[in-house]
Amino acid sequence: MCPECGMSLVRARNDAEHTQKNAEHDKHAGHHTEDFLKKFWISLVLTVPVVIWRDERWITFVLGSIVFWYCGWVFLASAWRELRARLPGMMTLIALAIISAYSYSVYVTLSGSGEMPLYWELTTLITIMLLGHWIEMRAVSGAQGALKELSKLLPDEKVSEGDVVMIKPGGRVPGDGLVLEGQSEINESMITGESVPVAKQPGAKVIAGSINGDGSLKVKITEVGEHTFLAGVMRLVREAQASKSRLQMLSDRAALYLTFVAVGAAIITAIAWAIAGATVATIMSFVVAVLVIACPHALGLAVPLVASISTTKAAKNGFLVKQRLALEAARNIDVVLFDKTGTLTEGAFGVTSFSSEEALTLAASVDAHSEHPIARGIVSEAKKRNLEIQESKNFRRIPGIGGEAEVNNRKVFVGHRGGADIIIEVDGKQIGTIQCADKIRPEAKEALAQLKEMGLKLAMVTGDSEEVAKQVSQELGIDTYHARVMPGQKAEIVKKYQNRNASPTLRSGPRLYVGVVGDGINDAPALMQADVGIAIGAGTNVAIESAGIILMRSDPRDIPKIIHLSRMTYSKMIQNLWWAAGYNIVALPLAAGVLATKGIILKPAVAAILMSLSTVIVAINALLLRKAKI
Repeated sequence: MCPECGMSLVRARNDAEHTQKNAEHDKHAGHHTEDFLKKFWISLVLTVPVVIWRDERWITFVLGSIVFWYCGWVFLASAWRELRARLPGMMTLIALAIISAYSYSVYVTLSGSGEMPLYWELTTLITIMLLGHWIEMRAVSGAQGALKELSKLLPDEKVSEGDVVMIKPGGRVPGDGLVLEGQSEINESMITGESVPVAKQPGAKVIAGSINGDGSLKVKITEVGEHTFLAGVMRLVREAQASKSRLQMLSDRAALYLTFVAVGAAIITAIAWAIAGATVATIMSFVVAVLVIACPHALGLAVPLVASISTTKAAKNGFLVKQRLALEAARNIDVVLFDKTGTLTEGAFGVTSFSSEEALTLAASVDAHSEHPIARGIVSEAKKRNLEIQESKNFRRIPGIGGEAEVNNRKVFVGHRGGADIIIEVDGKQIGTIQCADKIRPEAKEALAQLKEMGLKLAMVTGDSEEVAKQVSQELGIDTYHARVMPGQKAEIVKKYQNRNASPTLRSGPRLYVGVVGDGINDAPALMQADVGIAIGAGTNVAIESAGIILMRSDPRDIPKIIHLSRMTYSKMIQNLWWAAGYNIVALPLAAGVLATKGIILKPAVAAILMSLSTVIVAINALLLRKAKI
């Protein structure tokens, strides 16, 4: 079943030759929007003479049969697929309605009884349902913007991994790569959400699909096709649109139950009117109206359309919703727990002072094997001073502390021993110290201030010393900090916050919802333990498996946006659910004829108009989310 509009899909071919085609298969294959429009016009043209010559049984029989078998076939085929999948829903009810009307009308025509057939009700019903579906599918397809917009960025140029290409001013980058020569600024806004063009020079990474500025760049292609950053983004958006939130699961169950309620209501209606002595034509008219008006399409569309739009909106604003459950939970976050390095700070450490060149040289010789930001800063400082980085052997990383290796047959340790300084030990004896500093991101203060205004508690966890943690937390106005935390301990701290055991000010009350913001590598256990895991950082980190939401740019100001979008999305979902449920509560009894004695009767065609109108209202309300500012 199509997860967006509830209609049946055609199974795509599964052989290896068509694997790639299947991956790009249109969700609405088998029921294209323009097919509904074409059949609507045909049905409308044939319905007009049916209404005009409603007393001419054979003319209406022929025209009504064409409308039923040709224009109404899409509903019959989709109903069969629903029943075969054991998921009766909207198409099942529509099919029951038109089959009932057509079968009764054919019986009246062929038997020559004095009853009036229901051809005009049948044809107008099919015509209105086709128009309603066309309007609705137009709205749905408009909501499916994320993948379409991203796919437009896919470069046409055919390149292979390892190729060196020249990207001219205004040209599109054909694959992920590294700049070898030249300087320019590249517009990555449609991919990462970064509004300002990003400066590129030799050694910088470039992303497939981004647009070059005024300079020329010689780029070595490192990733192509499905391995590029853009392909990863599209894959995550596709996964998010296929995933379901708790509210969507609830609406799916409600829509299924409503189908059974509608069938039951139709049976009760038929029995009640038969007991009241109504004609067969009157009974069939009420039964058809009940089946049509109770179609759970508005209920089934209420949540998935909003979720689809929010996924698109998130991608346009620089963050990817990998799991819709994560976006739904974000509105409930009580505490945001930040990793420090690379999240609140730039993660680019620089050496501020060192005791001797010998200490710096030995430290750089050991840290040449490490990818830690502090290690890279030490190596960079040694190279800047033209110090000789010596060959080291048997390097061993000590998580949360530092590393050690053999340099000229001496065992050299570089790391923390409980203080703020990095110490250098040779064969167990300290020979010097190095001081490093990590710059706080200029966006961090603004982001944390916004989160505080929203009433959230802020906490920070870091492997750094007490002094560094205290200084950063004071500068940023963070409520609580945890220093000297090993990577494996972060998940336990998250549990403590969830159970209100992490801070004396949070002792009493219900369980807390905790959001964790980290780089997605060392923070993976904490991101998994959190109610909402947010991975921060662009580039290849976009495919981090442990996070539910991924920021495509390293800007903590996107975190308040996530929470705002979550609250807006939830509000729209609730509005749509109330409308869809409320409409059925009121409309179903009216269709059954409870007010018939007062002259209020819903004909099948009117029921179809109301049902289609309710679905369109839900779609329009969902589409208003596209205009809202985060």
